[in-house]
Amino acid sequence: MSLARAWRAVTVLCITALIGAASLEAPLASAATKHEHAAPRLRAGTPGTMLPGTRCPAFPADNVWNTPVTGLAVDANSATWLASMNAETTFLHPDYGPSSNPTKPYGIPWVVVAARTKFTTVKFLYASESDRRPYPLTDTTPIEGGSDRHALMVTATKSAASPACNLFETYDTYYRANGPSTVGSGAIWNLDSNALRPAGFTSADAAGLPILPGLVNYDEVRSGAMNHAIRFTAQCTQRSYLWPARHQAGQSNPDCPPMGARFRLNASFSLPASTCSSFCQTVVTTMKTYGLILADNGSNWFFQGTADRRWTADEVDQLKQIPASQFVGVDESCLMVTPNSGQARQPGTSAYARSCA
Repeated sequence: MSLARAWRAVTVLCITALIGAASLEAPLASAATKHEHAAPRLRAGTPGTMLPGTRCPAFPADNVWNTPVTGLAVDANSATWLASMNAETTFLHPDYGPSSNPTKPYGIPWVVVAARTKFTTVKFLYASESDRRPYPLTDTTPIEGGSDRHALMVTATKSAASPACNLFETYDTYYRANGPSTVGSGAIWNLDSNALRPAGFTSADAAGLPILPGLVNYDEVRSGAMNHAIRFTAQCTQRSYLWPARHQAGQSNPDCPPMGARFRLNASFSLPASTCSSFCQTVVTTMKTYGLILADNGSNWFFQGTADRRWTADEVDQLKQIPASQFVGVDESCLMVTPNSGQARQPGTSAYARSCA
C-alpha cells in the first residue's frame, strides 16, 4: 500500500496550491443506471452492532457503513471501474488470517483500551490533517505488521483523558517509551456520532475513512451476521473521492474508481455449502447486502479483516472463490443526508423512497 502514502505526501506538499482546484478534492456526482434488485425494508433506528468487548457501537445504526445497498442503482461508471481493477480475471483476496507464526496472525489488530491507560503525546508527519492530541498508545498496543503499521484503539469507558467510545487510529505507528513516539497520521472518531472528517483530510487510511468499522471481524462472522460494509483496496484510484470518503490519493486516470466508491456482490451469486462454510456464507451475505467500500490503495480486490488467532486457513481460503466480476459499482449518493455527515437515508423510510427510488 505504499502507493497511497506516496500520493498522500504529494497532496500534503501541494495542499495550498490545490485549494483553488476543488475539482480534484471535491466529492464527485455519480450517475446511475437501473436498479439491480429491491432493497429490504428496515426500520430506522434499529440498534447497530456493538464492537466486541465493549458497549460501543461501530457508529450509529443509520451510518452509511451500516446501511444496506441492495436497492441502490448500478453506477454508470461501474463497468469502467471494474475493468481498471481487472475484475474479469481476479478473485477476491482476504487480507487477514493465520500466518506461519500462530502468535502473529495476518490482519489489522485492534485493542480495547483499559481505563487507566496512560496517553502518549505523539509527533505527526502529516500534522495538518491529523487530530493532534495524546493517543492511548503504549508498549503493549498491537501494531499491524508490514509497511502501514496501523494501530486501532477503542476507549470503552470514560477516563480523564478521553470520553467513552472514542476510536483512535494511527498510520506508520512507532511507540518509544523514552520518546518521541511518532505516527504518520492520526484520526479520532466518536463512535456515537455520524460526523465525518473535514473535507480533504486524510485519516489512518488514504480515503479519510475509519478502518475498524470496515474490517471483517471474527466475532461478528461467528455470530452469523456482519451488518456493515467491508473496506478494500485497489491498485489504481483517481484523484477524487466520493461521499463518505474525505480524501484522495490517486493518479491522473479517470477510468480508475475514486476513494469511497461502493461495490455490491450480485444477489444471484452463490457458493455451495460444501465449499463455503457458515463463516464463508456470512461474509458472502454481507457483500451482497452492505458491499465493499474502496478505502485505500493496494492490491486489487484485497479486503481487510481483524488480526485474530482464531481464524482458520479454511475459513479464509474459502473466500478466495469469489470472483470480482460478480460485483457492480453502485451509486450511493442518494443516501447522503448532508455532505459532512455519515448519516444515511435508510431503506424502508419515506426519505429513502423519495431520494433512491
